[in-house]
Amino acid sequence: MQAEQKALELLQRRTSGHALEQAFYTDPDVFALDLDKIFYREWLFAIPACEIPKTGNYVTHKIGAYRIVIVRGADGVIRAFHNSCRHRGSILCKSQKGSSPKLVCPYHQWTYELDGSLLWARDMGSEFDPRAHGLKTVHCREIAGLVYVCLAENAPPFEPFAELIEPYLAPHDLGNAKVAFESSIIENGNWKLVWENNRECYHCGGNHPSLCRSYSDEPDVTGISGDSVPDHLVAHFKRLEDVNLASKFHLDESGQYRVARMPLKGGAVSYTMSGKAAVNRPLGRIPFADAGSLLKFHYPTTWNHFLPDHSLVFRVTPVSPTETEVTTKWLVHKDAVEGRDYDLKTLTEVWLATNDEDRRVVEDNQQGILSPAYTPGPYSQLQESGVIQFVDWYCDTLRTRVAPLMLAAE
Repeated sequence: MQAEQKALELLQRRTSGHALEQAFYTDPDVFALDLDKIFYREWLFAIPACEIPKTGNYVTHKIGAYRIVIVRGADGVIRAFHNSCRHRGSILCKSQKGSSPKLVCPYHQWTYELDGSLLWARDMGSEFDPRAHGLKTVHCREIAGLVYVCLAENAPPFEPFAELIEPYLAPHDLGNAKVAFESSIIENGNWKLVWENNRECYHCGGNHPSLCRSYSDEPDVTGISGDSVPDHLVAHFKRLEDVNLASKFHLDESGQYRVARMPLKGGAVSYTMSGKAAVNRPLGRIPFADAGSLLKFHYPTTWNHFLPDHSLVFRVTPVSPTETEVTTKWLVHKDAVEGRDYDLKTLTEVWLATNDEDRRVVEDNQQGILSPAYTPGPYSQLQESGVIQFVDWYCDTLRTRVAPLMLAAE
């Protein structure tokens, strides 16, 4: 209970509206609690469904100590399993992605159907029951082309999120997308610093020259609004809602996810250096080229930008107390042809640059926090409302899951 006690003491002396103490960003015990109490319990964004379009297509992923494989079955259903053979535990699928008619363990060739059932195990005797040795399942749900997984034995409800998000995502037609480009980088910073940086644009003007050509640095766009929405955003939402395009701001009651379709800056229609569309063949059925970007976040693993011409999905995966993997995928229409319908450099250059710039500021932030002189400073109520909201969600979630354990121990 030492880790739980440490975390509870840190939470109890936390100053609201301020950055967190050093231990939250550096301590191995706190990091282990983050995995156990948050990442191993929540619904986590994994992949866009279009990444495994055919029977037998699979993707592997590692979340903390857990290795999973996500595969499309012969019935078209996407399922997730622990990537561990039921014989002696060997990894089944060693590649990051691939395709196979069956899942075959490379160690002793135990063979599993794509639904996880054990088909064949050599020389196991007449009393061996294959039905008792299927792959261990991981909760898996697909919503409007996005695949989420949950490692918990009993997953929290998914339906409230799915029911809210489906009308927003459906017009983007992600089922008819393909991954045009993928990037994974390691940021040498705690996963919470990655999120804090994402939840504000206070830093954008001084750090993101490419992104600021099209993305607005207004606090109401990146931050948490809703109670008092500026008139120009009200007009933007109304214009889109009038043609049945779900767009208006919605923040989940628990604070775990938000969705809103925000206008881009200065007449821009996409994230490009020119502000023009990156893809000539649009992805989805958005009636206006200047509809802006559907911004969606879902803690603790994903933020997203869905545009009229293409979409971007981001995935955050903690690696260590001071390392985080950030994976970005650019989605275009499945029939869009590179060199004809889009130029890869034009499509990716803004966010490749932005991701690298964010990596640098997160790493600088982490290095400063490692100093013994670090003390938490106050957030800007105007510019960093989104950071405050994220940190509040994190602290409330961790406290809710640690405090009962400490009471039980007493």
